[in-house]
Amino acid sequence: MKRQKLIAFIQTRPGFFTLLVLLYWLKYLMVAYFDFNLGLSDPYQHIIMWTSPFGASIILLSIGYYFPKPVVSYIVTLVLDFANTALLFANVLYYRQFSDFLTIKTMTNVSKVAPGLGKSSVALLHPTDLFIWLDLIVIVALLLAKKIKIDQKSYGISNSFAVTSIGAFLLGLNMFLTESSRPRLLRNTFDRSYVVKYLGLNTYTVYDGIKSAQTVEVSRNANSSDLNKILTYVKENHAPANPRYFGIEKNKNVIIIHLESFQQFLINLKVNGKEVTPFLNSIYKNKHTLALSNFYHQVGLGRTSDAENMLETSTYGIFDGSLFTSLGSENTFQAAPQILKQDGYTSAVFHGNVGTFWNRNEVYKNMGYNYFFDKNYFSNQNKDAIGYGLKDKLLFSESIKYLEQMQQPFYAKYITVTNHIPFDMDKEDLDPSFKTTNTSDQTINNYFQTAHYLDQAIKEFFTYLKKSGLYKNSMIVIYGDHYGLSNSEYQALAPVIGERADTWDNYNNIQMQRVPFMIHSANLKGGIKQEVAGEIDVLPTLLHLLGIHNKNYVQFGNDLLSPKYKKWVVFRNGTIVSQKYVIVGNKGIKGTVYNRENGRQIVNYTQEEKVEIAQLTKLAQLSLKYSDLLNNHNLLRFYTPAGFIPVDPTQYDYMSNYQQMVELRKQLGKASSSLYSHNHNRTTTNLYKTDAPELINHQDEITQIPSSVLENKLNTKSSTDKSSSK
Repeated sequence: MKRQKLIAFIQTRPGFFTLLVLLYWLKYLMVAYFDFNLGLSDPYQHIIMWTSPFGASIILLSIGYYFPKPVVSYIVTLVLDFANTALLFANVLYYRQFSDFLTIKTMTNVSKVAPGLGKSSVALLHPTDLFIWLDLIVIVALLLAKKIKIDQKSYGISNSFAVTSIGAFLLGLNMFLTESSRPRLLRNTFDRSYVVKYLGLNTYTVYDGIKSAQTVEVSRNANSSDLNKILTYVKENHAPANPRYFGIEKNKNVIIIHLESFQQFLINLKVNGKEVTPFLNSIYKNKHTLALSNFYHQVGLGRTSDAENMLETSTYGIFDGSLFTSLGSENTFQAAPQILKQDGYTSAVFHGNVGTFWNRNEVYKNMGYNYFFDKNYFSNQNKDAIGYGLKDKLLFSESIKYLEQMQQPFYAKYITVTNHIPFDMDKEDLDPSFKTTNTSDQTINNYFQTAHYLDQAIKEFFTYLKKSGLYKNSMIVIYGDHYGLSNSEYQALAPVIGERADTWDNYNNIQMQRVPFMIHSANLKGGIKQEVAGEIDVLPTLLHLLGIHNKNYVQFGNDLLSPKYKKWVVFRNGTIVSQKYVIVGNKGIKGTVYNRENGRQIVNYTQEEKVEIAQLTKLAQLSLKYSDLLNNHNLLRFYTPAGFIPVDPTQYDYMSNYQQMVELRKQLGKASSSLYSHNHNRTTTNLYKTDAPELINHQDEITQIPSSVLENKLNTKSSTDKSSSK
């Protein structure tokens, strides 16, 4: 009897609506417990989390009630439930990759990232994800089979409004419970997971949308007076150059090698008796390399693009998305390429993915990059790419025909991609002499293989630099952009790196955010430094080595070699690492604090510790706050340092890079400083040797310019005029 009543109830519109709400609630709970790490610490927080999905989902689905035609009402309700489920599912995938939740900025800029996504999205899928969609599949099937019949009864506006009111009441109740547990949560938001934990995913998304709209409005109303506090903060925390190192690399070429997803624990690590990265290990220990063993990435949701932004500008990425995709098209930058241009440098980026990925084709123009060699400039054979673009050995080898045409000194950045999740490799690219791990996590096993491949690619590139003569006149910077393996994989990894899985804690997770950083040059006196440092500090360090003062620029990092270097870093989520402490989040002693040297949590604080932690927390908060104010409000448009020429992005045309370089070389004649000119107008590509199976019997492909590149006509003035008029 009860079963028949239940079936009869589902055949009504209120019953159908209730069924959708309950099914969404169940899968939300499944995701909250098994996919999200919400930090539910007491029974009351669990109760609040259980109630959080109801209010917003009822309000959303109640929209279908307002359509008088029954069929239309059912269709609209199902479409809204589908959209709600899609939002949940998208956050599940995003959380697995970034350990964070989607923001409105990230969603609205997905078109600038999606073209570059490869197999990594597929790798994030789990078989259990089917349960997120199963209810919708079954319900649609039952409707089509007429097992669930469409209720033809008319419910009117009053009944529809009543349903919406129930949702509003439950939402209000949820917010009341939240306020009793976490007062002023929305006013003092520092972690998105707290908002999701207490208010649910839908309410968080709406809240984030409102915040984004407010940020846009504030940016429109920004003015130059907002710069005053920022300039004061930057000047007060500026670290002067070390006289021993200032200008020691003056007029040297700068080659940046961006190690994708490469973590510090890989350095000097052996697997099955063999070094994972033997060549990078040799560079790390080389007497001409300045290396840091406690160098941390500081990226947020922008990941690789955040690392690039810090490297180029010494400002942080934004809190709620990628600065490149959200603000990069419009913002004013004072970035390394344009700063170095004042000293006669030419600049270029080499990247084997599409130019629109992370909005690079727009951002690089605003940064002042002369050239950007993206996927179009390299081999487009399917076998040559994997995951996020062209394989690393092919990227380096095929770039030489362009690199040798650049006028010296140059600033060139290589963005590698092969060592990117899901860390896939073609069998023919594997080194048969290197045997990877056999852990229960295939991602970990793959990670060591792709890191080993990247190491070999860099060795081949270094060999060419020495043969061609570029090595002796170049400063080579090697750094890891961010973590490769996530928190969920560290316990399986622990035994491989000499740690214990059963004692692994948040301190270990934070230590895993260390990435390599090395500056290598033939005339540099090196050594391995133990000081804490981060990506925000790279640009001031490089500028001082090149003999360029940075005191007039708005930069939040410090010269790592300065006697007054600050020796602390702040992560994008507010976590602070100093020489003495690891301060989780931005709550100071009210949160969790570890002794950095021994990893033990500090429970009882001395007065000295309280003062030191409070000072660090304040400085870190100000650093992030002022960087966000600077970038979100585009304040650099109001400030031009003495001697700096602002970027005119309309002068750059990345479609005809090769033609521009060749034409410039011909115009300069004997005054040309390119490697090609120094080699008596002969190519150096024959000096490049690689064991890449794609080229092993086709070495001549290294010299070939793709026909699509040659077809692009050089008409810089015309393209500039078009850009200006546009």
